[in-house]
Amino acid sequence: MNKSKIRNFCIIAHIDHGKSTLADRLLEDTKTLSKKDMQNQVLDSMDLERERGITIKSHPIQIQYKHNDGEFYIFNLIDTPGHVDFSYEVSRSLAACEGALLVVDAAQGVEAQTVSNTYLAIENNLQIVPIINKVDLPSAQIEDVAQQIIELIGCDKDEIIHASAKNGIGIDFIFNAIVNRIPPPIENIKSSPRALIFDSTYDNYRGAIPYVRVFDGVLKAGSTARFFGHQHEYDITEVGHFVIKMIKSDELRPGDVGYVIANIRDVSHILPGDTLTIKQNQAEEPLPGFKHIKPMVFSGLYPSDSDHYNQLRNALDKLKLNDASLIYEPETSEALGFGFRCGFLGLLHMEIIQERLEREFEVNLVTTTPNARYLIIRKDGSEIEVDTPAKIPASSFIENIKEPYMSCEIVTPVDYIGNIMKLCQGKRGIYKNTNYLTKEKAQLHYDLPLAEIIFDFYDKLKSISRGYASFDYGFSDYRDGKLMKLDILLNGDVVDALSVITHADDAYDRGVALCSKLKELIPRQLFDVPIQASLGTKVISRATVKALKKNVTAKCYGGDITRKRKLWEKQKQGKKRMKSIGKIAIPQEALLAVLQLDK
Repeated sequence: MNKSKIRNFCIIAHIDHGKSTLADRLLEDTKTLSKKDMQNQVLDSMDLERERGITIKSHPIQIQYKHNDGEFYIFNLIDTPGHVDFSYEVSRSLAACEGALLVVDAAQGVEAQTVSNTYLAIENNLQIVPIINKVDLPSAQIEDVAQQIIELIGCDKDEIIHASAKNGIGIDFIFNAIVNRIPPPIENIKSSPRALIFDSTYDNYRGAIPYVRVFDGVLKAGSTARFFGHQHEYDITEVGHFVIKMIKSDELRPGDVGYVIANIRDVSHILPGDTLTIKQNQAEEPLPGFKHIKPMVFSGLYPSDSDHYNQLRNALDKLKLNDASLIYEPETSEALGFGFRCGFLGLLHMEIIQERLEREFEVNLVTTTPNARYLIIRKDGSEIEVDTPAKIPASSFIENIKEPYMSCEIVTPVDYIGNIMKLCQGKRGIYKNTNYLTKEKAQLHYDLPLAEIIFDFYDKLKSISRGYASFDYGFSDYRDGKLMKLDILLNGDVVDALSVITHADDAYDRGVALCSKLKELIPRQLFDVPIQASLGTKVISRATVKALKKNVTAKCYGGDITRKRKLWEKQKQGKKRMKSIGKIAIPQEALLAVLQLDK
């Protein structure tokens, strides 16, 4: 195939602006799939994606298109997620492309993720094709949205394509723009082979399968694959392209997007962002990778049955292959046993990982309270990062605790600015500035503590803005904060799974509320269960789950009162002994009680 006839591009947009619908339309109009195989969100292969109506994973596919000049073109399309928690997927996709279709909803206009994804595309030197989608909606504000796009990317008004992916409006203009505006890949067939790994999957029979974009040289079966990330080598048995399913081909040439099968059994040997080369003609330097995004939210995942620990570990190994933003390490909890401390990009990312583990790998999980990662300054001057309150040293050794702050961007209609600013101030936000995109739409910039936004900030933002506000964030820095470790004691023992780090101003109210909540959720035992909230050695709140009581004197008929007193005393001593050795089963609802508190 002539490389001048290849176009590699992705679709980027804010969530629900029509990326997957546009991808469906491109596939349908090029007859890549027959009508009987077509369905809504055809590239969203996971059940979770269809149920939630969002794209979670990037999906590559090859499209053959006959242009009006009679020439055939090969389009390598990558559909990308729109939610902020999956921005890592977007960065990986952009690294494999030369162009991007920027889709903006005609009714919603430019939103937070529109801005951040556009900046990612500009950083990767991609040719951007702006598209206003859903122009046939009665609420469409085409002129206003066009002006927002012009201010965002600095294009001319006539470069913006008006389209409706659902009804097929403007699709021909999009095809023409892909052919005429997006540059073809550079031909480097004589150079040493180099291919960027942008994703991967796992097959029980074929092992780990990397998805690659070839930049230099040729990849074919029979060669020996070598990676820059480690020293292991593998014999390539098959290469091919994506046309919904993997289609075998003779070779992958510069500009091609495809897969490589080399019977790689160790999933840790596939590193997204790594460069694949060939032993027989090895390249000297790797390709520049893509932006690495650190996980921001940490939580413990434990199997509900301790015998399933190895099953959970194997499931995480395979899931990480398909989601490089997931990190995990073994962790032990006195209350929950053996499990893993996992890092996520956000709460939605955490929910998706949890559901995939339960559905795809059939692992029943117990999840602990999500936490941010804090920076502990010791009195001897040393610094340590902790992602769980259980790892925090005693207060006598701590000089200061710094918490992560996020640089946040909120795009909202101007009518809701006052309520949003009030919400941000209540979350200890630091106001930076306001930019007016149009007369009706504004862009607010705040610095907010991560701990304040990972739980319920997004839901409250949507509530007070009637769903119109959009939110995007990125890590800024660590800052001093009046932070304290709040411990929960059950029956006098600290439950590490329930410990939280909280701001000093909120500590008392949170302790009281948490004790009250746990009293409702922890089941009654045969003995009294005291629930205490403490800051260091100081108990600030207490509640008691009263014991289940058996009437031991029910069968006593007549006789002296002393007989009943003996039975009561014997019962009292038995409960005391049971209390000293008894363990309390903590339900999942109790572990997530912190999330249910309305601060």
